[in-house]
Amino acid sequence: MAGRLAGEHVLVTGGAKGIGEAVVQKCLAEGARVSVIDFDTAAVGKLQADCSADAGRLLVGTGDVRIAADIKHVHAEAVAKLGPVTGLVNNAGRNSYADPVQMTEAEWDDVFSVDLKSAWLCARAVLPAMLAARRGSIVNIASIHADMTYPGMFPYAAAKSGLVGMTRSLALEVGPAQVRVNALSPGYTLTQLVEEFFSSRPESLRAQVLESHPMRRMAKPAEIANCVAFLLSSEASFVTGANWRVDGGLGARFA
Repeated sequence: MAGRLAGEHVLVTGGAKGIGEAVVQKCLAEGARVSVIDFDTAAVGKLQADCSADAGRLLVGTGDVRIAADIKHVHAEAVAKLGPVTGLVNNAGRNSYADPVQMTEAEWDDVFSVDLKSAWLCARAVLPAMLAARRGSIVNIASIHADMTYPGMFPYAAAKSGLVGMTRSLALEVGPAQVRVNALSPGYTLTQLVEEFFSSRPESLRAQVLESHPMRRMAKPAEIANCVAFLLSSEASFVTGANWRVDGGLGARFA
């Protein structure tokens, strides 16, 4: 155990699988107490089983990050067991493959509720304690789509761009209290969401994507989690309002 996050309580949304699960595992390994909110009951059960050795430092709650009451309930349980939240990772998200003409208002609202609104709702829940303690770190998991995007994924880029913009605004609001807010934008990462993307495209696309990467591979979730842990830690004490791109150099080249 490296202990870089010892003494911290980190709340991770969508923490039962993918990047979120990797963040949970990394934070536990770094000595943090960790709470999770996720709506996937099967994945929640598996996470609890996988982390049974750390049960005393882990609270896994089932809830929907689109619903403020669910967040309030899990947050209250987490604080009761693990103490005030000092780190928040807004990881919950969803892809979107809508047509801009055919998309309904309800479908639009759902994308933005998960990918953007939930980050504000969770920040609103944990910030009072952070501001009172004059310490805390929030990491919003955005995407390389905040800077560039791909046909057929409307309006994912808009939601992730909004999350980066909210990160900047929130960093300015809470900075005087020494609370830091940053975004982290992964590129292609081997998660269920990415596999869903490739399953809806021609098989040849995966090879094309790998060829376009300077490192000729996609990220492992643990590689994203490593950067999240740094931003949560005191080692990043003067980093706020930033958007860290973790994409293996993909965004540094022409398409």
